[in-house]
Amino acid sequence: MTPVRDGAAMVAGMMPRLDPQPYVFCTGAAVHPAALCSFREDEGLSQVLPLEAARAAGHEVALPMARIVLDVFSALDGHGLTAAVSGALCAAQIACNMVAAYHHDHLFVPWADRDRALAALLRLQSDAASG
Repeated sequence: MTPVRDGAAMVAGMMPRLDPQPYVFCTGAAVHPAALCSFREDEGLSQVLPLEAARAAGHEVALPMARIVLDVFSALDGHGLTAAVSGALCAAQIACNMVAAYHHDHLFVPWADRDRALAALLRLQSDAASG
């Protein structure tokens, strides 16, 4: 599979997919075995945990997040996808935290906004695909 570098092509092919699992951003001293991802910051370890795993570990769970996966294989040196996605969600007044992994980009939006976020991204993709 060849990564997509062109911004317009990434947006047109992003195929946003909503993960049904709610997640929570947490901090901790060690990586939790259920962590979807982790990142070591200067202040300590941040990680994204499934809601129930976070609750069981005693973390704050007041802000559950939905994950939307962009199924386009975006190149790590590609440009424009993050700006287009964050702009569309900002226009809809939806908060967004993005995590880029090797194959795909992952967006985390407040759980209550998940359906509106997915609709905004599908509109963005449709507009990009139609030219």
